[in-house]
Parts: sequence; C-alpha cells; structure tokens
Amino acid sequence: MLTLPAPARRPAPPTAAAPRTAPALLAAVLFVLYTAYALREHARFRTTGYDLGIFGQAVRAYAEGRAPASEIRTATAPPGFTGDAFPLLGDHFHPVLAVLAPLYRLAPHVETLLVAQAGLVSLSVYVIARTAQRHLPEQRFAPTAVGAAAGLCWGVQQLVGFDFHEVAFAVPLLALACRAHLDGRPRAAAWWAAALLLVKEDLGATAFVCGLLLVHRNRHDPRNRRAGLALCAFAAAGSALVVCAVLPALAPDGRYGYLDQAASPYGVLDGWPGKSETLLVLLAATGGLVLRSPLALLLLPTLVWRFTSSNPAYWGPGLHYSAVLAPIAFAALIDALRRGARLPLAVPLAVALVMLPAQPLSDLARPGFWQQDPREAAARAALRLVPDGAPVAASNGLVPHLTDRTRPYLVADGVLERRPELEWIVADRTDPFPWGAVDAVVRRAEELGWRRVREESGIIVLTRAPASP
Repeated sequence: MLTLPAPARRPAPPTAAAPRTAPALLAAVLFVLYTAYALREHARFRTTGYDLGIFGQAVRAYAEGRAPASEIRTATAPPGFTGDAFPLLGDHFHPVLAVLAPLYRLAPHVETLLVAQAGLVSLSVYVIARTAQRHLPEQRFAPTAVGAAAGLCWGVQQLVGFDFHEVAFAVPLLALACRAHLDGRPRAAAWWAAALLLVKEDLGATAFVCGLLLVHRNRHDPRNRRAGLALCAFAAAGSALVVCAVLPALAPDGRYGYLDQAASPYGVLDGWPGKSETLLVLLAATGGLVLRSPLALLLLPTLVWRFTSSNPAYWGPGLHYSAVLAPIAFAALIDALRRGARLPLAVPLAVALVMLPAQPLSDLARPGFWQQDPREAAARAALRLVPDGAPVAASNGLVPHLTDRTRPYLVADGVLERRPELEWIVADRTDPFPWGAVDAVVRRAEELGWRRVREESGIIVLTRAPASP
C-alpha cells in the first residue's frame, strides 16, 4: 500500500564502494546497445513512416526554420484536408522536438533522431543509477543493479525498439524530477516536471500530480510548498490551454483529434487481459515495491488515460506507451528501499533478464539480425532510383528512408488523386499498412500510364518521369 512521505533528510554522499564512474559506464554501455539496435533496425527497413518518418519531417522542418509539418501524416488527415503537409502541432503538442534541430542541421539524416533517442534514454538510466548511489549508499551494487534493471526494463526497450517518439524526452525529465524530489529539492523537481508540458499534452496531468506530492511533502515549509503550488497551477492552466485552445487552433479541422479516444464505457470495461498484463509487468519490474512509495502516484495519470481509452493499442505492455512509467517505477523502488523495505537488488535485475529474450535488445545476439536479406537489398536498390527533391509516394516501411532528401507521401488510398504532382512510387507489396492500399495504388497508377521500372522481392518502383538509366 502507499505510504506517506517521510520527512526530508539529507542523502548520504556516494561511498568509495560505489564509485561515481559506475552509473556513467552503465549508461555508456546501454547507449551503445540502444544505438546499435535502432540503427540496424532502421537499416533492415523495420522502422516506419508512422512514426519515424513523421517525426523526421517535423525535425527537418524545425532545422529549416519552418513550423513542424508532415506530408506523410496527410494520409490520415481529417476529411476535407487539402494541404501539402499536416501541421503537427495541431496533432500533438511537442515543441520540445525543436531541441533536435541543431543536431539535424549537423547530421541531416533521420538516423539522428534514433541516436538522440538512445542518448535520452541512456541519460535517464544514468540519473536513476546516480539516485540509487546517493540514496542507497550502504548497498555497494545498487547503482549497477537498479540502473541495469531500469535500462533493460520492458518499457524502455519497447521505446527503443519501435521508431522514434517524443516521449523519449519525458523519460530523463521524469527521472530528474523524481531524483530532485527524493533529494529534497522541490524547486528543481518543479522545474523538471514543468518541462513535461513541452513534450506531450497528456503529461500535464503527471506534472500536476508531481506538484501535489511537493505540496504534501513540504506542507510545513511555506517557502518550498510554494514550488508545488506553482507547479500545480502551471500544469493545470497549461494543459487546459494546450488541449482546449492551442491544439484546436492549429488543427486543420479545428478540434483536438484524440478526444474521441478519451474515456468511454468501452475503454473502461473491455481489454482487461492486456491491461492486467501491463500492471503485472509494472509490479514485477520492481518486485512489487513500486507501491511502497508515494512516487507511485505519478503512474496514475498515464495508466488512467491508457486504460480508459477506447483505443486497444494503449492497453497492453507493448509499443512505447510504457516508457514514461519506467523512471517513475524505479525511483519509487529506490524510495521504498531507503525507507526500509526489504528486497534483494538482484530481484528487479533478474526480472529484467528473464524478460530479455522477449524484448527487442535480444535481437542483437541473433546472427540473422546482422545479415542482409534479399528484401533489404532490393529496397536499397529501389530507393536509389528516386532522385533528390522528387515528390514520391512510398510504403510505410520505406518512406522513412526518403524523408531527408525528397518530398515523401505515404502510399495510401487516393494518394494519386490527392497528389497529382507525384513522380515516383516505391511500394512494398508485403507492407500491411495501410491495409490493402499498396496493390490498389499500383493498379491505379498503371491504369493511368505509369511505367514499372523495377520489381524485386516484392518491392516495386513506378514512375511517370523518364526512367533512369
């Protein structure tokens, strides 16, 4: 059960038995693993337009001094949308992506986003390991054990294993906010939590709960209590402004498009096998001790919106939706242990290792992961035919490789009619998204006189421009 916070006390400094280099070394090793996996997965054409391609176009726009917009996202735009690119700040509120613009200018490739995501997640591991080092100084291997368990947990691996997402910024911000809270630095915790509102609109609720925790912990200290009150006010007002005014104002149809996925009887009552699995994995990751810390309250906003949504993709432990839970859960574990809860540190690490064979990073040990198959070679050859700057429609698994140098759209129903300027189509007949669209678009293009210039391993290239030599 949840317990009330103990009075703040000054943490003991790191001891010689827990060298300061351990968290940095662990984070560096995990950064290499995350980066190697993400880049190889991209090279295997396992990343997608939804979402890496969309975010790649957003960061490219920021780097070029434009508002973030995506041609790929127009495939699922509201009815009646006729623009060339979808305004992404009318979809989700993530201005934090502008931070990546300088990096993209230095290395204008979509892979830059994958490396940046690996760095952000590794930073969170470093923060969690340093938190364990600071608050569990009597346990020599606490930084390594807790940090490794956090870095290998399912939520983090699912984020690294599927494209790029803006929530990668929330992972270190939450780790820093939780550490500042445990350190007894309420103003620092408030600043880190307030930054969550720049990551995604749903994280304002998490920031608000963080403010409540700060108010409660500092209820006898008016000066520090003000930091919590200010955070509560900022999170509530900021979230309301973004959801009710900013997003509708920037959306093409004048409304926040995800309200229809909000709480509903269907979302509340259905899907409990998947929801239960998410809760069980969350509890297992910390040996159940996540419930022994008030920090567990920070999990509730994310779990509530996911479990009450009518979208089944939010319910289970897969995809990237659990990434924001990881730093909170492991900070709560550290808090519970420093309060006297008993649990061998080998337990959360063992849970992470037991789950590892079913997680993305396990692919690094498979020889086939590093071998180029015929489909990969065919896709590379097909993409080389598309000239720089050309308007092109490509399949979901191919389009991220074109965002850096072309004007790419997604192969989807009606794309030829909506985009008469298209000159190239690169389609993968085995790509299931959007359902049935590839064959329909190819047939329609050939009816309109497009020429088939290449087909191999299910990858087909058509053009209505003069064929390349």
